[in-house]
Amino acid sequence: MNSLNTGRLMLVAVLVAGLAGGCVSSPSGSAYTRSEARTAQNVQLGTVVSVRDVQIEGTKSNIGTGVGAVAGGIGGSYLGKSTRSTALGALGGAVAGGLLGSMAEEGLTKRAGLQITVRLDNGQMTSITQGADEPFAAGERVQILTSPDGTTRVSH
Repeated sequence: MNSLNTGRLMLVAVLVAGLAGGCVSSPSGSAYTRSEARTAQNVQLGTVVSVRDVQIEGTKSNIGTGVGAVAGGIGGSYLGKSTRSTALGALGGAVAGGLLGSMAEEGLTKRAGLQITVRLDNGQMTSITQGADEPFAAGERVQILTSPDGTTRVSH
């Protein structure tokens, strides 16, 4: 593989990695998507019954796999001295890089969360899991906001 092709592949890998950040949605209670902005939300009032720490799993979008495979393939291609060993090195590097990239994506996007159980004023109980970016405590009065797309969050 010549240096021009290697440079192009590295540029593609960097661009894909940069775009990956824009594909990750936020499970935060205070982060809104563009489609949620300026839309009416259903509001229910209630009292927090309990709050439990949870882990919100990371994304598995295959972007980490793709970036890792490209980077691993480029790196692995430098291991060989002949055309065949270069190709095998690239293949092995791509497989290993893809696996590592997938694990890295999931690990980097994993977040701390809260499972908040609320007794609504109408007597119903509901539980919402969201990012742990705002503290909540049992006995606290809160709002349950539900967007037209079904996204629900707890807010003060």
